Amino acid sequence: MTAWLSGEWPWYVAGPLIGLFVPALLIVGNKVFGISASLSHLCAAVAPGKVEYFRYDWRRAGLWNLVFLAGVLLGGFLASQGGPHSIHISDATHASLVKLGIHDFSGLAPRELFTWHALLTVRGFVSVVVGGFLVGFGTAYAAGCTSGHAISGLANVQVPSLIAVIGFFAGGLAATYFILPLVIGGV
Repeated sequence: MTAWLSGEWPWYVAGPLIGLFVPALLIVGNKVFGISASLSHLCAAVAPGKVEYFRYDWRRAGLWNLVFLAGVLLGGFLASQGGPHSIHISDATHASLVKLGIHDFSGLAPRELFTWHALLTVRGFVSVVVGGFLVGFGTAYAAGCTSGHAISGLANVQVPSLIAVIGFFAGGLAATYFILPLVIGGV
């Protein structure tokens, strides 16, 4: 039971459960799965009328999105409470990260990049703040996030989602092989 609470679900359980969300949401009321929509509704609920992009009736758009977002946060919290975490990565990935100056693999994410102290360094700031801004911009520009396009969009056979998913993977590969070594290793 501890493994289930700590987030270590086998792919053959988690994959079908995620896959069942798409038809379930379509059956329940023609709803689309994606975290960026949930975050948009949260912003519209918290700061109504402050930004043009968030001026809409978030209640009509879906209160279920806020419940979903609360579930994501609660699930993340519960998973983090399962005791000491050890992320299993391949030996090649471990060696590549060590070459880039990442040595602490004791938590869920490298502490050299993801702590309050690291945020005050150039590589921490670029990784978290600039990277976060770019992810937010990309999500707005692509009209959805990776989960929305890859899970709902592809399941609904939407060509824009296919294009977006190809762009996400191309961007991820470019970031991994070209940008990450410059930001983490070069600073």
